[in-house]
Amino acid sequence: MSKTIVIVLDGLRYDVMLSSMGYLNHLIEKSQAALYKVKSELPSLSRPLYEVLLTGTPSYINGITANAVVRLSRFQSVFHLARNNGLKTAAAAYYWVSELYHRAPFDYFADRIQHDETRPIQHGMFYFDDRYPDSHLLADAEHLRRTYDPDFLYIHPMNIDDTGHKFTSDSAEYRGEALKMDSLLAMLLPEWIRAGYHILVTADHGMNADGNHGGTGEAERDVGLIAIGERFLPGIYTGEYLPQLAVAPLICGLLDIPASEDMAELTVPGFRDPVRP
Repeated sequence: MSKTIVIVLDGLRYDVMLSSMGYLNHLIEKSQAALYKVKSELPSLSRPLYEVLLTGTPSYINGITANAVVRLSRFQSVFHLARNNGLKTAAAAYYWVSELYHRAPFDYFADRIQHDETRPIQHGMFYFDDRYPDSHLLADAEHLRRTYDPDFLYIHPMNIDDTGHKFTSDSAEYRGEALKMDSLLAMLLPEWIRAGYHILVTADHGMNADGNHGGTGEAERDVGLIAIGERFLPGIYTGEYLPQLAVAPLICGLLDIPASEDMAELTVPGFRDPVRP
């Protein structure tokens, strides 16, 4: 089993990941990481794609079809599967993740910090303000990692998406938030890599030049996936799109747990072990 950290950079479009994240691209350039180009599922909205990334099911099946669908998921997420296989889980994430896998609606005062070994997310720190600083969110995540030593840690910052909505993706502000995030990750990833973690850095969706997402355009749907760890053969695997539905079973493969029956059996180039059905 490989301890795994998954970082979902909300709203980061593919081309800006390549142009504005120097440290992450340094790892690719020096053959320390694998790069994939992912086509997000539709609708290209946040809550539906959180469910896609964590359950490996499309919206027409899972029923999370809009951001306004506020209820618990009805499918087995990676959190459920990890806990059921005796692994420890943690998340530092936006409160919609709590509403999908803890309880809904979110209680700002009762659900902000969660510690319950019986829950799918056993240790959680959740924020409910889109302006909550990414630096603070990463500090929350590192606190969870150091204190509870989870096998699966999910990290989900929001400032890139929030800035894209305010200034559009074709703005110095949006690109600047990506640069800031890259600098923050450059302070944390070296330690995680030395400790032997497998790390996935991706996004739920992109952002168009109008400051929106939810449609079918490449700016809204094309996102990156950077994979780090000994079970990935470093390289650039962007000749074909990797389906976003492949992410959840890939995480299961890294954790050495069976994927759910609802997850598709998909091949991830450069991954040294087969993704389990």
